[in-house]
Amino acid sequence: MPAVFLRDRSFLRVTGAEAEAFLHNLITTDLASLGADEARPGALLTPQGKILFDFMIWRDGPGFLLETDAAQREGLLKRLTMYRLRAPVDFAVIETEGVTVAWGENAAESRKDSRFANAGITLTRTPGQHGDDAEALYQTLRIANGIALSGQDFALQDAFPHDVLMDLNGGLGFRKGCYVGQEVVSRMQHRGTARRRVVIVSGSADLPATGTELTADGKPIGTLGSIEGAKGLAIVRIDRAGEAIAAGTPILAADREVSLALPAWSGLSFPTQSDEASA
Repeated sequence: MPAVFLRDRSFLRVTGAEAEAFLHNLITTDLASLGADEARPGALLTPQGKILFDFMIWRDGPGFLLETDAAQREGLLKRLTMYRLRAPVDFAVIETEGVTVAWGENAAESRKDSRFANAGITLTRTPGQHGDDAEALYQTLRIANGIALSGQDFALQDAFPHDVLMDLNGGLGFRKGCYVGQEVVSRMQHRGTARRRVVIVSGSADLPATGTELTADGKPIGTLGSIEGAKGLAIVRIDRAGEAIAAGTPILAADREVSLALPAWSGLSFPTQSDEASA
């Protein structure tokens, strides 16, 4: 089974006497419940609750490793440093290049990605190159399970954590107290106002390019993100999609009819007009 090297990933190490308290009070992830063999998604939000930086985080001895897109690393380091003030916390750039993701028989004794665990898949993440299978294999698995990626499926500072299912995949802690953007996130959770969600898009032929608008009855409902042949991901207004599906209105990507499905592991369903009326 595959072991895929993702070259464009990078690492920051956070250490110090108050490393856990510092991060716990700043990012979305509940670190108090983070297991030693677990990698969880996390984000640093804007005060308005949108994703400013996203990453995977796991324990590294007494400290933590943050795995992020290489293009985000310096900006994330700068922002963490700004928040540090006088806290006894240290940051270090790890020179190890990339991360290897493995699943099935090749799953290493490393950190298990909680996003895939929710879908019943044991996928591990190990710093450095420990495999050389085609990256398309991981892309296919990620799309099939509705795992969104910043830069491909959503733009930073343009998406709320709920939009990318962080409320369901271990990336949001709702019992951890305050952190940057927490008030907005909590309001969305308690009021049930999240309407944009990641969906899996399927076509009868190869899908059009990333960035193509999805429409129903001529009205936009979302935008295509990651594409792998006839499958892809999109963040859509599920209320509008649900209305179209219930009415039998075709959903189009450019001029091609597509079908939408919410990731099975999420437990979500497309709302109908009756759901909206009773909300």
